[in-house]
Amino acid sequence: MIDLTGKVAIVTGGASGIGRGICLVLAEQGASVVPTDLNLEGAQSVASEVAALGRPSAALRIDVTDRSSVEDVVSQTISEHGRVDILINDAGVVGAPGWQDRENPTDADWDYVLAVNLRGVVICSEAVASHMKERRYGKIVNIASIAARQGGTDIPHYNASKAAVVSWTQSNALQLAPYNVNVNAICPGLLWTPMWEGIARKRSASGFDPSLAASSTGSTREYFEKTVEAWIPMKKEQTPEDVGKLAAFLVSDDAHNITGQAVNVDGGRRMN
Repeated sequence: MIDLTGKVAIVTGGASGIGRGICLVLAEQGASVVPTDLNLEGAQSVASEVAALGRPSAALRIDVTDRSSVEDVVSQTISEHGRVDILINDAGVVGAPGWQDRENPTDADWDYVLAVNLRGVVICSEAVASHMKERRYGKIVNIASIAARQGGTDIPHYNASKAAVVSWTQSNALQLAPYNVNVNAICPGLLWTPMWEGIARKRSASGFDPSLAASSTGSTREYFEKTVEAWIPMKKEQTPEDVGKLAAFLVSDDAHNITGQAVNVDGGRRMN
C-alpha cells in the first residue's frame, strides 16, 4: 500500500475529470489535498469529497496563467498546512472558448492552450521550487497526454502543448534532481471527461474518422466508445482513478529513484 500520510498536495485543475480523480486517490492514501481550479465551486465540491474521506482539504481558486495567483495559492497552502510536499499540474484546455466549433485552431486557440498547458505548468512548478529545494524534498507530477507522443490533424496545438510538457518535465527533473525533488509526467489515454466529450463532439461532426462517424448515431458518448474500441488494444477506456493511482505511486517515497519520466496510462495505445 502506498502511504502518503502527512503529505500535503496541491492539485491544479482539481474541480473535475482527471484532477478530481487524483485528489480522491491521494486522499485515500492519506494525503491532505488542496484542490485548486478557476472553477472554485467545483473545487470546493471535490474538497468536500476529500474531507468525507477523513483528510484535511480546503479548495482554492487558481489561475495558472497568473503568477501572482499561483504564488498566493502556494503561500496560503504553506501557511495553513506548513508545507507543500506534492504538486500535481493537471489544469489543461484544448482551446479558447468555442474551439469545438472551429475547423482549424485560431491564434487565440494556440495562445490559450500554450498559456495554460505549458506556461501554467512552468509557473506552478517554479512557484514551489524554492520551497522544495530548501526542504530538499518534493514531488511534482505533470499531466501530459498520449497526444504528446504523436501529432494530430484536428487539435495540433493541443498535441504540441502536451509534447512540450514532456520536454519541460525532463528539463525540470534535471534542474531539481540535486535537491532530491522528483519530477515526472503521466500521459493519459482516452478518458470520458468534459474535455474528451468536446473532442468527441468536434470529431463526430467533422468526420475526423469516417469509419467511426459512419457507425455513430451522433451520440458523443457512443463516438467515444467506438474510438476506444478502435484505438485501444485492451478495448477499455481509462479512468481518472487509473491516472490517480499512478500519480500516487510517483509522489510516494517508493518512487524516490524515478524522475524525468513520462508514463503512459492508455491501455496500450502508445508503447514506449
